[in-house]
Amino acid sequence: MALITLRVLDGADRGRVYADLPTPVSIGREEGNTIQLNDDRISRFHLKIQEDHDKLILTDLESTNGTKVNGEDARLRILRYGDVLTVGRSVLLVGTEEQIAQRLAALRHGEPDDEATLGPSDSDPSMAPSLEFELAWSAAGKAGATLYALAAPELPDRLSPGQAAQLSELLEYLHLRVRDLLDSVGMDESGERVTLDQRQWQNLLDLQSRLAILLRQIAEPQDEES
Repeated sequence: MALITLRVLDGADRGRVYADLPTPVSIGREEGNTIQLNDDRISRFHLKIQEDHDKLILTDLESTNGTKVNGEDARLRILRYGDVLTVGRSVLLVGTEEQIAQRLAALRHGEPDDEATLGPSDSDPSMAPSLEFELAWSAAGKAGATLYALAAPELPDRLSPGQAAQLSELLEYLHLRVRDLLDSVGMDESGERVTLDQRQWQNLLDLQSRLAILLRQIAEPQDEES
């Protein structure tokens, strides 16, 4: 049984992470779906993701507003780690950081993209690809590009309501700017090339995912233990 992780980049559920869901997975606005999204432009039962011959298969369930994969209308599509699903006003990223890193590493080594479709790496975990390394890796061979980590900053402690509002406003601005960039990206028929370099495309997606999670943490702070 395949497991799939979906991260919500945009929409009412922005910042939510649905980790290691066993397939099949259904997405819609009605109770009874594996993932129930708060989006009135999503059908009651919008789409299904299932495993078939070691691949993840997306099927649009004749939804009213349709489903897009990487910006293209899709009724039946093989999913790969790093793909972006658009349903209604919601945008979801397929895969964990590790799975996306594995795909980028495979592409960097010239392996067929289908080999990075499903399943964890069988290699030594200590040798597993790092997303920070893969996003920073430069085809131009600049050694210094791989020496820094793209670690997310920690949230400041004890923010006042005004400070939290200011920080939220700043992150919201950055989030909207990134979304505009993503909306401008196109993809060829093979699904392997986009207008931007694939590594930069994944870099933008990773940044948006981190910002979405931070925005939810600011909006829904956890009560401090006394």
